[in-house]
Amino acid sequence: MKDLIMSVDCGTQHLRVILFNFDGDAVEMAKKRYSPYFSKNPGWAEQDPNLYWENFKLCCDEIKERQPELFKRIAAIAITTQRDTMINLDADGEPLRPAIVWLDQRKTSGLRERGILMKISHKIVGMDEAVRILEKDSKMNWIRINQPDIWSKTAKYLQVSGFFNFKLTGKFVDSVSSQIGHIPFDYKHFRWADDKDIKSILFFIEREKLPDIVEPGELIGNVTRKAFIETGIPEGVPVIAAGSDKGCETLGMGCLNSDIANISLGTTATIQVMSKRYFEPVRFIPPYPASIPHYYNPEVEIFRGYWMVGWFKDEFGISEVLEAERRGVPHEDVLNESMKDVKAGSMGLMVQPYWGSGIKMPEAKGSMIGFGDVHGRAHVYRAIIEGISYALLEGMNKIEKRGKVKIKSLTISGGGASSDEICQITSDIFNLPIHRGTMNEASSLGAAIDAAVGIKVYENFDTAVKKMVRYGTEFDPNAENAAIYRQLFEKVYLKIYPALKPIYKRIMRITNYPESQ
Repeated sequence: MKDLIMSVDCGTQHLRVILFNFDGDAVEMAKKRYSPYFSKNPGWAEQDPNLYWENFKLCCDEIKERQPELFKRIAAIAITTQRDTMINLDADGEPLRPAIVWLDQRKTSGLRERGILMKISHKIVGMDEAVRILEKDSKMNWIRINQPDIWSKTAKYLQVSGFFNFKLTGKFVDSVSSQIGHIPFDYKHFRWADDKDIKSILFFIEREKLPDIVEPGELIGNVTRKAFIETGIPEGVPVIAAGSDKGCETLGMGCLNSDIANISLGTTATIQVMSKRYFEPVRFIPPYPASIPHYYNPEVEIFRGYWMVGWFKDEFGISEVLEAERRGVPHEDVLNESMKDVKAGSMGLMVQPYWGSGIKMPEAKGSMIGFGDVHGRAHVYRAIIEGISYALLEGMNKIEKRGKVKIKSLTISGGGASSDEICQITSDIFNLPIHRGTMNEASSLGAAIDAAVGIKVYENFDTAVKKMVRYGTEFDPNAENAAIYRQLFEKVYLKIYPALKPIYKRIMRITNYPESQ
């Protein structure tokens, strides 16, 4: 009896393997943590691609050791991974260099000049600065210029998902919905960009170096004899295309239209909806391909969103860390408990969480304003949580305005969603009900849904979601807190960046941080 789906979620800092039954229940799982990257130079972030695969094998070994009979019941496998971490493989599928992780901040110099007409056209429509940033941020361009020998030997340039698909099936095939990053992909039409497309010019890559792509829910290939020997997964098991971690997370939370948005409180915090229609919440930033064929995920991203929780803990939270270790509980539990004695609005302390600059705001820096002698660590911590939610609320407003949609409810997932305090603050700031799933690993569940539809367990995604997605706690907004947050958001938060933008630019010119483009 083959009644289980293996879902593999390869993230920046961990890899999870979960076996789901067709009802969406996790029957067994294994998880391995690793350092997110190593850095040979300031701002670099690289990782050995084989580290991902080796940790996958360790997870398989762990599950086999506990319940070896489960592997005989695997009906399909689906892969979901971090976005925009790229791997150079030679003709035999061996990595030629470390993967450049999405957190990498190196810039590429020595790029070929764009034609004068192209420069003028980009400037007219307000794209010139964004184009320069994208081109310099492209790690493909950096390798081509700085390591031409590596680029000449590169047979395939793949996402982490494509690397796993190759290791399992021996085929250079990946999902349409995993193609997110500095690559020549036509997001509007779900295909590789035409030669004259601006993305093909900015991210030039020989077409033969790109993988074949299939829609989510379609067959990638089947597990090979070699993969069986390495992992124990039976030969011939179908590998089904899924999507990126954020896209699978939105699907795994049951968001199938633009009435309901998913908030993901991960290393990068995002708010995302599912849409049949193409629209750009931020001008010139495309919606990404969803984990359902021919759907889009309009999204607003807060770079280094809940990374800030770890930053605060490491830099300022030693007391809470020691208390957590004394009690034998996670550090975050003590930090979150500390917020209970701080009222909504953190006594006027406000944070704008731009701890990493973006394409549209390259000069942006984080800010913390409103300090007084009443403020302590708990106020700062709560202000950070509130600031991330303010930024996500601003993102929701952009999605509604650009998409001409109305978001009526929210789901919440990711590491931060495990905290009742954080979920309640988020509900209060958005003034909307928030549903938390019973399955914490929403990305893994979304990938399993893709596989379940792919092998015809369910005839369509609507049915699969109804059968496999369930909600647990609902958080309803506190009216008094919501009123305070609404005033702080509209009368203070939205005015911080416009007021500080000229100062941020002066800081960048003086210190060259963030690095000027």
